[in-house]
Amino acid sequence: MNLPNQLTVSRFALTGLFLAVMFAEFRGHETVALVLFSVAGITDFLDGRIARQRKLITNFGILMDPLADKILTCSAFIAFVGRGYMPAWMVVIIVARELAITGLRLLAASKNLVLAAEGFGKHKTISQIVTIVAVLTVLSYPQWGPVGAVFGWEIDGRAWVAWVAEFSKWTSVGLTLLSGGIYLWRNREIYLSDM
Repeated sequence: MNLPNQLTVSRFALTGLFLAVMFAEFRGHETVALVLFSVAGITDFLDGRIARQRKLITNFGILMDPLADKILTCSAFIAFVGRGYMPAWMVVIIVARELAITGLRLLAASKNLVLAAEGFGKHKTISQIVTIVAVLTVLSYPQWGPVGAVFGWEIDGRAWVAWVAEFSKWTSVGLTLLSGGIYLWRNREIYLSDM
């Protein structure tokens, strides 16, 4: 297994650790979750970059990299609903889009087609990662002492990082809808050909 694929597989393990820590009840668990999620996000950036630079692109990577991304981000968003950090309706939109695209990829695979990720999908993933990091930062910074005080600077009565997190949530939902619609439209012949 090449390095990019190892990084992709490591993201599955990091997701499990992240979830375990998110629901643990020890002091500073939000900060540990933030670190684990950030490391997982970095593996997402590195696996694709290394695969392209070293020409190590494989069908495994084409299928599993987006799946690992989806599992990581959906797990985080669902955990946020469970902990009361994000409205359920936003997460339903995000998860529904991911399930629809995964279903489309499976249908394509049954026809011996491999659908790679597209540009809008990458922007959507980046916006979701930023949202999750921002929410985890809002939860964590009060534990960081003087360093955390920087994140608590207020704008109109709220910490600036809380405004960033709120803006990021809405941006993620918008990009999720847009990228899903574009992806389904561009690949419509796959699911409309049997009608």
